[in-house]
Amino acid sequence: MGSLRFFVPVLMLLLAACAEKAPAYVEKPVEDLYNTALNSLEERLYLRAAREFEEVERQHPYSAWATKAQLMAGFSFYQANKYDEAIQAIDQFIELHPSNRDAPYAYYLKGLSYYEQIADVGRDQEITDRALKALDEVVRRFPDSRYARDAALKIDLTRNHLAGKDMEIGRYYLRLGQYLAAINRFRRVVDNYQTTEQVPEALLRLTEAYLALGIRDEAQAAAAVLGHNYPGSDWYRDAYALVQGQGVASDSKGWFGRTFGSLF
Repeated sequence: MGSLRFFVPVLMLLLAACAEKAPAYVEKPVEDLYNTALNSLEERLYLRAAREFEEVERQHPYSAWATKAQLMAGFSFYQANKYDEAIQAIDQFIELHPSNRDAPYAYYLKGLSYYEQIADVGRDQEITDRALKALDEVVRRFPDSRYARDAALKIDLTRNHLAGKDMEIGRYYLRLGQYLAAINRFRRVVDNYQTTEQVPEALLRLTEAYLALGIRDEAQAAAAVLGHNYPGSDWYRDAYALVQGQGVASDSKGWFGRTFGSLF
């Protein structure tokens, strides 16, 4: 019982000490808060800057400074490689201020936040899909903005990345002898990613897979498309050699020969 009487006063003293150390909340002028955040940003203290921009909004939520601070917080998080936090701040800005003059940049920054997270083709590509959608929204909503051109370039790179993922899976199925599954992946590349650098190989692999299944007409068709669009490529030369190896005629009497004879 004596020890309990001793413990209670000590606990109260500790709690009092903690209360004395807790900083008192002090509301500051909005200009001071915003400039402090800018200073942190210039010093490349990005996380600190992000929290300070958030403090602008917290203390002065209805000011014009708060609107700017929302977007600047997103930018600061982006610079700190805190992409989830950046996207959250940007989404809040877009939701509250869809017609703001900085909306094009907000959409662009959101796209960048996804784009910077794109993983190699050996990993899940959900983030890549999100990057593609976010960047496409920039081009679609703000085609004349200063950000649309770079977004379009990154869209091409993102689409090539997604096509590369399908190619990797298709090659895997091809090695296993699962030709129908491989064909589905290669056709997806040809149909959905026609402007990417993955298409020539996809057409070659289609030729290879169709021949493995004995579907010669489809193999010839894939090789024909390859020869028409990429006549000087190594991919076409390999496809031609594959079809020749299957005994397809290459003289003037053969369909394949009539189509490609002038290319060699």
